[in-house]
Amino acid sequence: MTNGSPEQVVLEVRCEPRLARLVRMTAANVAMLSSMSVDRVEDIRMAAEEAFIYACTVEPDEAICIAFTVDEGHVAMDFELGDVDLETIDASPEAAYADLILTAVCDSYSKDTDPVVLHLDLKADV
Repeated sequence: MTNGSPEQVVLEVRCEPRLARLVRMTAANVAMLSSMSVDRVEDIRMAAEEAFIYACTVEPDEAICIAFTVDEGHVAMDFELGDVDLETIDASPEAAYADLILTAVCDSYSKDTDPVVLHLDLKADV
């Protein structure tokens, strides 16, 4: 990070479950740029994978953009899901499971509308 300012890494990937490892590994590598413990890096990997699998159910076979923002104290991830009906999606069991995991693991988790973006924020613990 240059002069302590946040850095951003953007990954564009197709919503195919077989690519979840790519998203997990990118999240872990971004997390290593902050002052996170190994356990917290594992939390970020889990959150990134859950959000990506959620995206795969929402936008199957579509390309999505994942923006990672990192500084010494936190990592944020924004999963841009485009123009989807969030109410219909949130009624599915997959969405309920993803909400449960992401709420438990992330310090902050929200869904923005128009366009739909999953926003995850995880603070460093060291």
